Amino acid sequence: MLKISKMKSLLTLSPSLFKPPGATTSHFALCFHSQRSIFHRKIQLLKNPISLPKHFVVNSLANYSKPSNFSQSRDFCSEGRAPGEIHVIVGPMFAGKTTTLLKRMKSESSNGRNVAIIKSNTDTRYELDSIVTHDGEKLPCLPLAVLSSLREKLGADAYEKLEVIGIDEAQFFEDLYDFCSKAADHDGKTVIVAGLDGDYLRRSFGQVLDIIPIADSVTKLTARCEVCGNRAVFTLRKTDETKTKLIAGAEVYMPVCRKHYMSGQVAKEATRAVLDSQNAQFTSVI
Repeated sequence: MLKISKMKSLLTLSPSLFKPPGATTSHFALCFHSQRSIFHRKIQLLKNPISLPKHFVVNSLANYSKPSNFSQSRDFCSEGRAPGEIHVIVGPMFAGKTTTLLKRMKSESSNGRNVAIIKSNTDTRYELDSIVTHDGEKLPCLPLAVLSSLREKLGADAYEKLEVIGIDEAQFFEDLYDFCSKAADHDGKTVIVAGLDGDYLRRSFGQVLDIIPIADSVTKLTARCEVCGNRAVFTLRKTDETKTKLIAGAEVYMPVCRKHYMSGQVAKEATRAVLDSQNAQFTSVI
């Protein structure tokens, strides 16, 4: 009897333990005298959910705040389109960046995917409507001033069917980041980018390095130093031209290792000092 009495005292609980602020005692006076009464009370609560105060409804749709990009996410999901990819190929000149890009594009095309290759319309070293490697290999391409004009150039239907986009000499495109981000994140395209990661002064060139944080993969290629034959990671400009964007080939640029990049810069500076001195003497004589 003592044991039963203790159980009854434990099961007869005070209504204040179950009454949220603002709720009436009649709604939450739970007297657990039997399993049947517990079940009966649960049924009552399920039948009358309105009796719960609003602040007790944790997952209320009224309190749901949409993310700022909700409409974009909804449109993307409703299209049933898988997100794309971004792959970046960088390195100095003569490292095989264009060759690697063309191999990848040929492979994608052989697998039945719709592909397109783009290059800057300012690159006229070989053929305007073709991408040509230093070894003479080439593929047709679209020369564009800005990447954002691709949809207009192809037409909306052709762009939608496009699956893989290759971009050569990517450092020349000022809208590279915005285009790659939209093409991969929202249009579901695979974008393969090839370009210089640094200029002749070893500084960031264009927006190539800007897209690395949003890339799926980054491949750093190297060339062979023209002075010693070791691995070359830099591009040395052989002329005195100082503007960053100077489109040229082996007559102006050479791949070099770190040692010969530094010695080459020193040699150029010394040569420039001698020429400046000679010019000054010649001017004074005149």
